[in-house]
Amino acid sequence: MLHADNAEIVKATAGPVIENITQITKVFYPKMFERNPDLLNVFNQANQAIGEQPIALASSIVAYAHHLLGDSDIDFDHVLSRIANKHVALAIKPGDYTIVGRNLMEAIGEVLGDAVTPEVARAWEEVYWLFAMDLVSAEAKLYQQIDRTPDSLMQDHRITRIEDAGGNARTFTLGPVDGSAIPDYVPGQYVSVIAQLEDDYRQPRQYTISGAPGDAALQITVKKVAGANGTPDGAVSGYLFERSEGDILPVSAPVGDIEVAKGDHTRPLVMFSAGIGITPMASILDAAAHGRTNGRELVLVHADVDVDTHPLREQVARTAADTGATAITYYEKGGDDAREGLVAVNELDLPDNAEYYLCGSVPFMQHVRSGLLDRGVDAADISYEIFGPDLWLDGSTSSQASPEELVAEEQLLA
Repeated sequence: MLHADNAEIVKATAGPVIENITQITKVFYPKMFERNPDLLNVFNQANQAIGEQPIALASSIVAYAHHLLGDSDIDFDHVLSRIANKHVALAIKPGDYTIVGRNLMEAIGEVLGDAVTPEVARAWEEVYWLFAMDLVSAEAKLYQQIDRTPDSLMQDHRITRIEDAGGNARTFTLGPVDGSAIPDYVPGQYVSVIAQLEDDYRQPRQYTISGAPGDAALQITVKKVAGANGTPDGAVSGYLFERSEGDILPVSAPVGDIEVAKGDHTRPLVMFSAGIGITPMASILDAAAHGRTNGRELVLVHADVDVDTHPLREQVARTAADTGATAITYYEKGGDDAREGLVAVNELDLPDNAEYYLCGSVPFMQHVRSGLLDRGVDAADISYEIFGPDLWLDGSTSSQASPEELVAEEQLLA
């Protein structure tokens, strides 16, 4: 808990800090990268360029401050777990928080100027360090669970197979170069892949494992990201599409807070996906085909532009048929026996007492979540997975979006 005096200061100054927090983070990141250029190899530079990483950091700090003050309805333990898993996937070390904290406090002072008295600085430093220590503790437990350290997280994997997955996506089968076994994982978890770009520039991206736990190798399915509205093509997806069988990639251990997909659940599971957000659903269906989902009822509702943009269509159709899962498809343009337009949550015949799992763009998931809540579904029964910075909390993205937006935004891991 915040020291009582600091809590009063945070309450009193939360307005100006919140009002300027996005600008603060926009000052903070360049400052930190200039002093610590090696961190350019850790942070997703595409998300930096379009402003999503600063917004995500700002949202998490503000949400944590409200959590400490006791005036937030957000389940911050869940938020903390999601952030910790992402940090472990990036091999974040405890010492990195010192670098972040120093540069962040300087950015606050630079943006707010004389309003940041020594007392205000100390109060917000406490907010940051309580947040950092919570994350360090959660990340230490995760490293212990996967039996890795930040220095041993990444392991060289050989690409043993590359397959066309449809929808301008490819499935890469990866096996450890040293011949070690694939760690067990929960369907829907992800791995980091390191792309060695020009010069010494490296970039990590997280990709959901699209195969089933128990397979002899890892599978990831990657959609090649094309630039739009003046933005460049996806650097890492382009790099991966240039790889050949036999090439080596550094790959992390699987991580991810995917409680709803664990095999000890028995309630029906209804999955909603858009675009490349189908990858965790493919893993869950494959796990069901291997008898690792406890025989639970599965329903998949997937949205895409049309049949040509639908990744893993054949694989998912096959495993859905093998497992008796119900598969419902919506295409913006219709056709191929799909329903036309946006997912109409109110029109779906959904099982009673179900759990729900969403993966896709933020607008898509907000649209589906709103529809489920309107049907009386308990918010605690709705889980989600976001590709890229978690912008779910700040409400910056409208819950109503066109089909083009739903698909265009679904893959933030360019």
